[in-house]
Amino acid sequence: MDDHPLHTIGELSRRTGTPVRTIRFYSDEGLLPPTGRTPSGHRLYDEEAAERLALVRTLRELGIDLPAVRRTVDRELTLPEVAAAHAQALDAQIAALRVRRAVLATAARQGTGAEEIRALHQLAKLSRGERKSLVDEFLTAVFGPEPGLPLAGVARTLTPELPDEPDAAQLRAWLELAALTRDPDFRAHLRDLAGELASGPGPAGVPRRDLAATVRDTVDPALATGLAPDSPRADEILTALVERCAPLLGGGKAEALRELPARLERYADPRRERYLRLLAMVNGWPPPSSPRPALTWAAAALRARRRQEPVSPRPATGA
Repeated sequence: MDDHPLHTIGELSRRTGTPVRTIRFYSDEGLLPPTGRTPSGHRLYDEEAAERLALVRTLRELGIDLPAVRRTVDRELTLPEVAAAHAQALDAQIAALRVRRAVLATAARQGTGAEEIRALHQLAKLSRGERKSLVDEFLTAVFGPEPGLPLAGVARTLTPELPDEPDAAQLRAWLELAALTRDPDFRAHLRDLAGELASGPGPAGVPRRDLAATVRDTVDPALATGLAPDSPRADEILTALVERCAPLLGGGKAEALRELPARLERYADPRRERYLRLLAMVNGWPPPSSPRPALTWAAAALRARRRQEPVSPRPATGA
């Protein structure tokens, strides 16, 4: 009795669940040569051919091309070599697909047109060096070519660094952030804030207390209790706020009362907060807490106080 029977192509198909036409194709391509033939010329396959067929199917389902499959089953390449090469190729494909998905998701969310989606696609394809050039150009436009302290330190904290293998959220954040850096109005807004910071009081090169952080620390207790900005009880908060902010503005309390509302509204620009949130996502930092509620509350409270102040009568003129 033959311990190693041969199987027809139909029997091999039934045993392995592989269509006859697929087995015939692999056989014609040299991946599955028949063990023998019947007197009438039909192909016959042994048990080793069935195992070889299982390997060929597995490699093809993993996306490995026919030449690599042939070299593997012929033992010209080892399985680890083939697996490593195709894993690397898949990594590149996955990265490309991740970029495409980020572009499409961003376009869908923002409702962009044809020109905008082309711009997003170009941003997504930038190399590491090209991304750095884009960021450097943006920071130079905001802070100048050679910013001194404390502007150089601020510029570093505003620098996005997309990792080599970003996740989908980081890619989407990078696309939106990169588009924001190209907005001339946003650049002008940040340039004005940088100018205010550079011209503030204090020794040159010494970092100063952040105005937004000072306002948030002072106003947060009022926000926690739900105190309205036009409430008479807000006066105590405003008194402390003016005392703490006046030195940062380089003037007295009267000047602080006049300048703070407009200054705080500029700091509360939603684009600035959006940039900081996107920056944190790109760099993998914890999400920043929003200073906008404190800034808008303080600006409203200051304007309410100014409306409530009595108007000094004009001196009488002679007849």
